[in-house]
Amino acid sequence: MEQLTLAASSQAQGSITLPGSKSISNRTLLLAALAHGTTEIRDLLVSDDTSRMLEALETLGVKLENFAENAWRVEGCGGHFPNKKADLFLGNAGTAFRPLTAALALAGGEYTLSGVPRMHERPIGDLVDALVQAGAAIQYLGNDGFPPLKITPPQIDVSKPIKIRGDVSSQFLTALLMALPLTKQQATIEVVGELISKPYIEITLNLMAKFGVQVERNGWQSFTIPANSHYSSPKEIFVEGDASSASYFLAAGAIAGNVSVAGLGKDSIQGDVRFADALALMGGNISYGDHHITASKAVSINTIDLDCNHIPDAAMTLAIIALFAKGTSTLRNIASWRVKETDRISAMATELRKVGAIVEEGADYISITPPEKLTPNAVIDTYDDHRMAMCFSLVSLGGVPITINDPNCVAKTFPNYFAEFKKLIS
Repeated sequence: MEQLTLAASSQAQGSITLPGSKSISNRTLLLAALAHGTTEIRDLLVSDDTSRMLEALETLGVKLENFAENAWRVEGCGGHFPNKKADLFLGNAGTAFRPLTAALALAGGEYTLSGVPRMHERPIGDLVDALVQAGAAIQYLGNDGFPPLKITPPQIDVSKPIKIRGDVSSQFLTALLMALPLTKQQATIEVVGELISKPYIEITLNLMAKFGVQVERNGWQSFTIPANSHYSSPKEIFVEGDASSASYFLAAGAIAGNVSVAGLGKDSIQGDVRFADALALMGGNISYGDHHITASKAVSINTIDLDCNHIPDAAMTLAIIALFAKGTSTLRNIASWRVKETDRISAMATELRKVGAIVEEGADYISITPPEKLTPNAVIDTYDDHRMAMCFSLVSLGGVPITINDPNCVAKTFPNYFAEFKKLIS
């Protein structure tokens, strides 16, 4: 297995331009493919996840052109994929697998969708159940409730509200919202239970509006897509810098110096931009510009007890910052961590203990008590999870060397992360 050892460091200084948001990139690619007209997408993230989406769209017959650096021209198919029969391999890209499942389930073709073994362990049953309510015909090819899937043409019926659980993954609701305009009929979705990760739904609704579909929202309990809705190209769209990726660099600034991230500001449509507010609670000095955020060193790192439903991905970074506090920090309402690229609560607890922390984990929370001194030369397993690798790079700022196993797993969202990180530290 490839390993990367990061030297002990104590200072982080400089600025970085963020890669594009994964969530925005893959949503935008699919919406552009479903729209009438041609869309030029600029600042698209270059990563495994977006590669899986681009490959899938090409297999489905969508015309794509990489006409400039990180810029793609997508010729929309007006909701009708040219290829009505296809086998799609989507790796471990949840932001591609879930929305494509919904879109293809209502598109009227025969498709199989599969991924890596971990993707086949990530639940999709709640999305499939909701799509079946709308008349979709979906068959599990392995274990019930999990990929791989076989899709055949539907008998669409959206006359009754479609019920979907909101407490497993917001990607299920996102997928359903993005697909239902393909029916051209009025459709209502009712959320059962508490909706987690609401900011990701806000991203979805914002982007759907940019492509001409206005969803009527009744709080967070129901959503109605008007009859005769259809996607129209906005001609050109820019992808914001990734707010989740910003968290590592802002954390570095708060722990050890002064770091500025360019590519997003306080008005970002991404919920994870509010990581900066959590960082301020922990003592970081935060300043905002229109298109950048800067974090400078905290006088001291404060403990935190925080409901992290609004920043599920960026909250992982808070778990590492907790190593630099005096006392116990608790991150709550993070049950969605358990169904991500790995079981992130379990993985985070295991790896934090390697650097000396005392960790308590529950179904939907994690508590971290830092050691007097961090354990040097810990070897961190990353579980094929990009965020585990990026998070634990920050441990080196505690003045201890750390080794990261399988560092290239960061290619999922940020292929050159470690090169950029090393530019900032000394």
